[in-house]
Amino acid sequence: MGEQRYDIPEADAFTRTYWDAAAEGRLLVRRCRACGRAHHYPREFCPHCWSEDVDWETASGLATLYTWSVVHRNDLPPFGARTPYVAAVVDLAEGPRMMTEVVECADAGLLRAGAELEVAFRDGVPVFRPKTVPG
Repeated sequence: MGEQRYDIPEADAFTRTYWDAAAEGRLLVRRCRACGRAHHYPREFCPHCWSEDVDWETASGLATLYTWSVVHRNDLPPFGARTPYVAAVVDLAEGPRMMTEVVECADAGLLRAGAELEVAFRDGVPVFRPKTVPG
C-alpha cells in the first residue's frame, strides 16, 4: 500500500461534480440564481443570501493574486518533496476568493499582490500559474 497523500481531496456525492470537472481541466464555481453571486468552495446553498437555488458554472480560469506565503517546510507527503512552494489565496475573475498554490513561478520574490494568474491542474487539483502573455 502506498504512502498516504494529503494533497488529493476526497470527493463526496455533492463535490464529485467539481472534482470530475477538475480532472478534465475545468474549474467550476457555484452561482446563485437568486442574488447572482458566485461562490467557492462548493456549497449546496448561497453563502451570501442563503438561497438553495444555486448551480454549477464553468469559471474563466483567470484570477489575481491576493496573498501568498512561501512554504519551506511541510512534513506531510507529498509536500516535503515540493518545498519550497507558494501557498496562496487568489481572487477568481468571477468574484470568489480561493485557497490554492502558485506553480511555475521561478522566483517567488517577483510575486506581487494583484498579479494576473491562470488556472492549471496538477493531479486533478486546480493550482494557478502566472498568466502568460500571448505572442
